[in-house]
Amino acid sequence: MTPVEELLILAMAAQALLAMLILVMMGRIRVPLVMSGAISPKDAALSRAQYPERAQLLSNSFDNQFQLPVLFYVVSLLALWSGGAAWLEALLALVFVALRYGHAYIHVALNKVHYRFAVYTAGLAVLAILWLLVVLRLLLS
Repeated sequence: MTPVEELLILAMAAQALLAMLILVMMGRIRVPLVMSGAISPKDAALSRAQYPERAQLLSNSFDNQFQLPVLFYVVSLLALWSGGAAWLEALLALVFVALRYGHAYIHVALNKVHYRFAVYTAGLAVLAILWLLVVLRLLLS
């Protein structure tokens, strides 16, 4: 395995870790509320509205980890599968993941929508460039 491939795999693992961390943080709030009876399982199954704001933010952030990151996983796997991943692709992957960590932090700690949108948009731009590079490399090789 090349160093570039290792970096791509580490970037994917870091993105997966982010989703798991958010899930654990959310569970630490939600599970005790349901277990204590403060929120009924039936209500929990239908809506998030009865949860405290922090749990709702974490839940929304967790859901967000299955939007752009899904496209990230696909392009990363495509780059790995092709066997010719470039350093720039690995760098863009790492930048994307760093932006996702920033986005998640803003989402759950600050909840400043305009900051979150700016970081989200930057991540989208990086991801689009990554897709463009991988597709061009595959089509031109």
